Amino acid sequence: MELAAPKTIRIGCASAFWGDTSTAAAQLVEGGRLDYLVFDYLAEITMSIMAGARMNDPATGYASDFIEILSPLLNQLAQQQIRVISNAGGVNPQACAAALQAACDKAGVALKIAVLSGDDLQPRFEHLSSLGLHEMFSGAPLPPMCVSTNAYLGAPGIVEALRLGADIVITGRVVDSAVVSAALVHEFGWSWHDYDKLAQAALAGHLIECGAQCTGGNFTDWQDVPDYEHIGFPIVEVSADSQFIVSKPDGSGGLVTPLTVGEQMLYEIGDPQAYLLPDVVCDFSQVKLVQQGKNAVQVHGAKGLPPTAQYKVSATYPDGFRCTASCLIAGVDAVAKAQRVSQAIINKTSEMFSLRGWAPYSEVNIELLGSEATYGPHGQRQDSREVVIKLAVRHPSKQALILFSREIAQAATGMAPGLTGIVGGRPTVYPVIRLFSFLIDKTACHLAIDLAGEHHPCTLPTLDALDPADLPLPFDPPKTTERADASVALIKLAVARSGDKGNHSNIGVMARHPDYLPWIAEALTPEVMVDWMSHVLDPIHGRVERWYLPGTQSFNFLLENALGGGGVASLRIDPQGKAFAQQLLDIQIPVPQRIADQVT
Repeated sequence: MELAAPKTIRIGCASAFWGDTSTAAAQLVEGGRLDYLVFDYLAEITMSIMAGARMNDPATGYASDFIEILSPLLNQLAQQQIRVISNAGGVNPQACAAALQAACDKAGVALKIAVLSGDDLQPRFEHLSSLGLHEMFSGAPLPPMCVSTNAYLGAPGIVEALRLGADIVITGRVVDSAVVSAALVHEFGWSWHDYDKLAQAALAGHLIECGAQCTGGNFTDWQDVPDYEHIGFPIVEVSADSQFIVSKPDGSGGLVTPLTVGEQMLYEIGDPQAYLLPDVVCDFSQVKLVQQGKNAVQVHGAKGLPPTAQYKVSATYPDGFRCTASCLIAGVDAVAKAQRVSQAIINKTSEMFSLRGWAPYSEVNIELLGSEATYGPHGQRQDSREVVIKLAVRHPSKQALILFSREIAQAATGMAPGLTGIVGGRPTVYPVIRLFSFLIDKTACHLAIDLAGEHHPCTLPTLDALDPADLPLPFDPPKTTERADASVALIKLAVARSGDKGNHSNIGVMARHPDYLPWIAEALTPEVMVDWMSHVLDPIHGRVERWYLPGTQSFNFLLENALGGGGVASLRIDPQGKAFAQQLLDIQIPVPQRIADQVT
């Protein structure tokens, strides 16, 4: 008698953010052999945009892309019995579900749609204001008014919706990885005390939540990645023991290797030995990534501990207005001309503000794109014959920035030659939306599932208490044993990726070979990182922390207060630190000549 193959669950992710490609879902449904299709749409700033939309129209406030992309696939989802989980609900999950139900009715497809609620704390904002809450990083008090206030829920509510028979689960704010880990807990019947399995599930979710970023997108060795035009979106195939393989649909573009997967594992995390999630505290430091054939990587080794008793809550609040103008200036001495013109515009409008009795600018940011502005003191090109002036300003008054937007055009006829005009025409004034993060007891959120006209309260599982003494001790990286008599750029020795969390950024660095690790460790100390990235770090509150992950021969660096406010609050051209890793890859690393000879 032939034994049945052990059960595995295949989950594909078709969206990394609101606005991702519309082609991924069809690719995964048609060629992925999926059990589950998941979509991740939400970032902190997305929530504020959705909240603003809902204020103008109560029927909006969710990711409308989700409906447009799923509608033509509904028959296939039903035929293949692929279940769908997504946080597309944003700040209005019920409206999202209603729109999807209308699409199902139109297509004649009967799918059970569940809605998870409980994350939206905005209706209880007045009560929250009485609790003396403070920002978890800066210690600032809760603002008097917020436009969105959402807790990062975990997987239990989604698991309950699946248990109730939902074919599609729509949520508001949940941690990105929960859309994957919930499916696995439901399918395998894991206990909420199986912390190592929950950590593996969370890692599976973390790896695919950013879509093509683990299949060759945003990868250091971009020249090795085939067929961007048809890049494959990621699939995890997970077994009951929680080990899994990352892959992509056969015949699709992209690349799946330990380096592409490793870059994504390090993306947008802090302490890799204490990655805090609502259902588990994860330790990724000893994770192993093993190539299992072409475009397939096996992942194992994540460890878990009990979660804390609190949810992280992200609120967004208005803080004045911003305006950004971009102008091309060309010709001889373009950089010098751009510097003078941009400063003259600021000086002139500042004088006009003063004459009207208005406050000065809250913040001014001038970047000359084409002169390596993002590199700060490491920029090497100051002789460009064409640059784009990016002039971003912030002010408490919208009226003041309207004046600014009108006064820029005069530079074309009244200042230096070669200014070709304002890119995109007169710039628009927008409200500044800032992020405010705080912690709240999990009991403050009342989870519930709405399915087929019935309302089902959801009780969180009882968990063990986290003992901080159980958190793993940090590892020391290997030390050098030879003399360094040469140097090479970091990119020859490692790959790297950077991202954001609020006003903080991280840079993950993964050695190409274990032999290179001691030299990277010796060269990239926190002190060196502070010096190299000083042009982005806040001069008072900026700092850098480093962790070593021996399982993947990698480091994670957290750059605190490095994004000028982060998100739409930042006036910089790189408000999310996406180019920080590219800047770091230029740094010279002292190595023995034998290593220099290997890599050059």
